[in-house]
Amino acid sequence: MLRVADSFAKSDTGRQRRSNEDSYFERAPVFAVADGMGGARAGEVASRMVVELLDEGLPDGGSDEERLAERVREANARIHERAASDTDRAGMGTTLTAACVGDHSVAIAHVGDSRAYRMRDGELEQITRDHSLVGELVRRGKLTEAEAEDHPQRSVITRALGPEATVDVDTWSYPAQAGDVFLLCSDGLTSMVPEEQIADQLRGASSLKEAGRRLIEEANERGGRDNITVVLFTLEDVDTAGALEQPTEVGIPAPSREQVEAAVAAQRAAPPEETAAPRRTAPLPRREREAPGRARERRRLRGLVPVMVTGAVLAAVVAGAWIASRAVYFVGTDDRGFVTVFRGLPYEGPGGTRLYERFFVSGLPAAQLPAGRREGLLDHRLRSRDDAADLVRQLELGQVGR
Repeated sequence: MLRVADSFAKSDTGRQRRSNEDSYFERAPVFAVADGMGGARAGEVASRMVVELLDEGLPDGGSDEERLAERVREANARIHERAASDTDRAGMGTTLTAACVGDHSVAIAHVGDSRAYRMRDGELEQITRDHSLVGELVRRGKLTEAEAEDHPQRSVITRALGPEATVDVDTWSYPAQAGDVFLLCSDGLTSMVPEEQIADQLRGASSLKEAGRRLIEEANERGGRDNITVVLFTLEDVDTAGALEQPTEVGIPAPSREQVEAAVAAQRAAPPEETAAPRRTAPLPRREREAPGRARERRRLRGLVPVMVTGAVLAAVVAGAWIASRAVYFVGTDDRGFVTVFRGLPYEGPGGTRLYERFFVSGLPAAQLPAGRREGLLDHRLRSRDDAADLVRQLELGQVGR
């Protein structure tokens, strides 16, 4: 099962624009880049409207592709209505390239000439097709890629959100695997930096943050004629990081935290006499009596027996609880405040021994959950692996009380 391991997003005005009409969205598992267009800062309004709508989460039902497309069409309708009702916003619109990370693939929704790339094993591949005049000419064989780079009508797009009441949205799901890096960007990057150089920067960087900043710097160093927006994310396989040692068994109740605490307390409260070996009452014959030093040693060992037995029972209880904890999960937060799935019981045993471990961390800060719902959703209730994963995924998609 795939999850976002790391991400980076940044937008820069560039060196020749007074304002930034780009917007981006970065909240796993959804990422997006929108490049606005229109006078009087209308493009900024249009691109921001898309991001605000994505912030409400994806609709319920259907595949990731279908839910992305539905949200994109809704954004188009809102932008179009706003443009029609406000003369200052007439003709405004925006491109949009959005991605949603699923269990085994990444769903893409695309309108315009912002782009999505995937880097796998050091090879960069464009996975969207530009809805632009030169893009159409290249696909028809009227222009070469090299000629398109400097074509005077390169910025003319043939499809966008807002200009029309309805819009065709390109969607598809792209097979993905752990280690894949995805790049979403506005044409402020791709019109200034060749793909070969983009690939070199991604390969040579030590982190997504470094790669993203280098790409923006490179676009500015080459002139920065447009706004530059870069969104990067990389994937990991959570089964690799925390594979189950045994499958979760449905219908077998796991011990609760209260049950474990009660068992440990009962063992601690048990009087030593209950577990001590029976005392010998008959005196030894004179000839068999031991030396005083040896007798004292034997008495000392007999005194340790209750302690040793109690310790063994306590260890067995803790070990049993630990083994049982391998089949249960709960949802909470890590030390950075991100929503996290833990495997085990939400309990710390004697000496600070934890009966749980981190299974995977989502890209969702708990602070983004409504305060009134936060405690109920992160209540450490014991769940199956699938139940815990489904809850976190619904939270990431904005489907649970967001």
